[in-house]
Amino acid sequence: MASLLLAVIYLTFISLGLPDSLLGTAWPVMHVELAAPVAAQSLISIIISCCTIASSLLTAKLVHKLGTGKLTALSVALTAGAILGFSATNAFWQLCIIAIPYGLGAGAIDSALNNYVALNYSARHMSWLHCCWGVGASVGPLVMGWALASPLSWHGGYLGIGLIQAAITAALFLSLPLWKSTDAEATDANEGTAIEPAFDTGDPRKQPSDERPLTNRELLRLPGAIASIGSFGFYCALEGSIGLWIASYLVMARSIDTATAASIVAQFFMGITIGRLVSGFVAQWLTSENQIRIGQALIALGILSLLVFDGPVAAGISILLMGLGCAPIYPSIVALTPKRFGERASQGLVSLQMACAYAGSMLVPPVFGLVAGAGGAVLIPYMIAALLVTNTILAELAVRKTNAAPGNTTH
Repeated sequence: MASLLLAVIYLTFISLGLPDSLLGTAWPVMHVELAAPVAAQSLISIIISCCTIASSLLTAKLVHKLGTGKLTALSVALTAGAILGFSATNAFWQLCIIAIPYGLGAGAIDSALNNYVALNYSARHMSWLHCCWGVGASVGPLVMGWALASPLSWHGGYLGIGLIQAAITAALFLSLPLWKSTDAEATDANEGTAIEPAFDTGDPRKQPSDERPLTNRELLRLPGAIASIGSFGFYCALEGSIGLWIASYLVMARSIDTATAASIVAQFFMGITIGRLVSGFVAQWLTSENQIRIGQALIALGILSLLVFDGPVAAGISILLMGLGCAPIYPSIVALTPKRFGERASQGLVSLQMACAYAGSMLVPPVFGLVAGAGGAVLIPYMIAALLVTNTILAELAVRKTNAAPGNTTH
């Protein structure tokens, strides 16, 4: 039953990824049709991010009240309704309103399922979970690219994804009995890799999970917690900025047509998907820290090749490299959380990581939008590089601080 539940969780993460790249892919056409400035995309992103931050911070309480399964089903239903709403809009202000339920649903799904899998399944399952997100994120721009090349335009792209989300919602409600019957089995399905607290008795991270959860202040005082949360936030700002603005960069700075740019964006998410599939297989040989380092190096190589080489083919290869580099970073940081800080702190820290991730996605992409709107789209790769450098510094700081923590047995 635990394996069947895992399949349901994978399906849910496909649904989570489906709409993530739609706005960035369609925006070069949407902003013209809606008579909105290029930078207006950032306002929608800010609304979504604010709502996801709020729902992420409330996830621990909602899981306690509703359970992970019911909360997930309700959240996917909320996002499905929002996406269908996007397909019917004909004014920018309508997009802003509909972005509210979309953000609320996405934040709860992300935080609840990431922690559930980190606690109950192995690190490779975490990689494959986010590989499923990549499947959805890869399919999304392909559907939107097809719609943009047809009379349906972006309305048809959102409608198609919304109908897929609605079908997944129905499957989730039908699967609710699985969550009750497999909670205990899920830990056994971890193939002997159940989470063990990484610190000696006496450290708050060593305490049993049924004790009082740590407060946010206590969580932030744990060695390496702030650096870990910060590295996660800057990584998500990097990934989100690429997904939202790389199509605009290709169109505005490289004079590539919108349909081709959409297919190139799909290669970014395809790289994430393939990379996470491979990452799951190599997890038994490579530590999560080293997978993060390899990913950062590949992103740097992709940025460099994008700057050096010209043409749609070279751009596609460069962005595919960025996707491959992004692949292991997100799941590795989440998988490391209970190992570094223990089960008691896990849900709280995952929620803070998600909130920081959405804050990064809210605050950073608008800067990209202002730069692109002012005619500086050519600077977008350099801005991505700056995010990568910051992420790398914080990630290494998190490794050093957690390894130096008293009683830490993970190094």
